[in-house]
Amino acid sequence: MVRGGLADPYDARDLTEVVFRVMRDLMTTETADHVEAELHEPAYTTEEKELQKLEIAELWRDTNPIVGFLSRVRPPWQGPGIFKIDSDRFLFRVANEGGLPPSLDRERVVKAVFSATKEELSEKCIQEIASWLPGHVRELWEQA
Repeated sequence: MVRGGLADPYDARDLTEVVFRVMRDLMTTETADHVEAELHEPAYTTEEKELQKLEIAELWRDTNPIVGFLSRVRPPWQGPGIFKIDSDRFLFRVANEGGLPPSLDRERVVKAVFSATKEELSEKCIQEIASWLPGHVRELWEQA
């Protein structure tokens, strides 16, 4: 939340979920399951009961059950075709699906989510994720 320049923990939660959604769209279900297995940590320390129970893994799975299901049954969105997710499409989806205010830099928000996520992952998992990310987004991941 702080690294991304967000003032509200609910906005941080929603944007994190969208970044994770686009990341999962790039990966196989097996890789996404490896990542989820390492993310069972509280997402945010707060007095608000709704956020107290939230684990990072829940955001990774996606709180929308339909989206969560579809991400498990479809192939990775890479390679030729209209569903390819390159760096521009990745950042576009984060900004649009997450309702990112125009005053916030989408790369800063993505990098903040990446940084916080990497703190929870093993080096092996960090490298596995990097192998799925496209060009500039992979650079943001490595810088985070």
